[in-house]
Amino acid sequence: MRAAVPTATARDGATDAPPPVRTPRHVPVAELVRGGIVEGVHHGSVVVLAADGTVAYQLGDAEAAFYPRSALKPLQAVGLLRAGLPPLDEAALALVAASHSGDERHLATARRILRHGGLTEDDLGNVPDLPYGTAERHAWLGRGLGPGRLAQNCSGKHAAMLLTACARGWPLERYLDAGHPLQRELAATVAELTGQGIAHITVDGCGAPLFAVSLLGLTRAAARLATAAPDTDEGRVADAMRTHPELVSGRGRDVARLVGALPGLLAKDGFEGVQIAALPDGRAVGVKIADGADRARMPVTAAALARCGIDPDVLAPFATAPVLGGGAEVGHLRAIDAPADRPDRDRTRQPAG
Repeated sequence: MRAAVPTATARDGATDAPPPVRTPRHVPVAELVRGGIVEGVHHGSVVVLAADGTVAYQLGDAEAAFYPRSALKPLQAVGLLRAGLPPLDEAALALVAASHSGDERHLATARRILRHGGLTEDDLGNVPDLPYGTAERHAWLGRGLGPGRLAQNCSGKHAAMLLTACARGWPLERYLDAGHPLQRELAATVAELTGQGIAHITVDGCGAPLFAVSLLGLTRAAARLATAAPDTDEGRVADAMRTHPELVSGRGRDVARLVGALPGLLAKDGFEGVQIAALPDGRAVGVKIADGADRARMPVTAAALARCGIDPDVLAPFATAPVLGGGAEVGHLRAIDAPADRPDRDRTRQPAG
């Protein structure tokens, strides 16, 4: 699906073109070591921004168009506020930007958003699904329940989309069409926050329009949210996410634990190995794992945050993942280019060709 969207106007007033659509020039970013031998290699791309917004470090291809998946939700939440989302408390706003696990607090908050507009679960247009969290899914199935729209991890975003459309008098039955006025406003916000035009529009797993940007643009948008004044739409979303990380993800999820370990961090993951994280001073990282493997996402993110100057001891629980053999740890998965690994490497590596 293609749709015309406005190009973005950067802070200096220049208009940036959409990122190029090409096969991304990913490079090795993580390796799985079993018994001292490299058993598997994950390719991907990484970008690290300094506090002034310049690229401090890069691996792979941060300029190619890609799909951020759920890492786009914080930007969409800002767009919903700009489009007229009625005032929500901080917890509800956090759920708007969430890929939630589907526990009762998540479901109750989504219902509360719907009730603001006199809406119910039946009005949701996202795909029915089981809860995303493992424990939550088992509990759900144990109650004899099947897939539902409220349980699907994007229900907070969809509830807010419906509420915004209702507040603006827009038709509810077509709220997921890329040409709907709501989705056009969200596209314009994504373009502005990333500082570039949108390269392509398709459909995300939940049924909502999905906008292709670059990893660099997405990371710059994360930095914009993290540094925004609290009375701005960007600041409201960032503060809600930082205050309620377990509503944005779920109890025990790695992103919630990372935010707990680094107070003030803004972080959001996305399917297919996407992660953004930004500090209040503007330092930010963006990660894309080429094969979509979630297991490599957090170790690579931890290595990128280490390049922002974060204490390695704080990052240690996230820097590696154990590899098991016969129930015992026989290896690990870790970032290939972690700062302590390659002191002789150039600080910035660009793709060849």
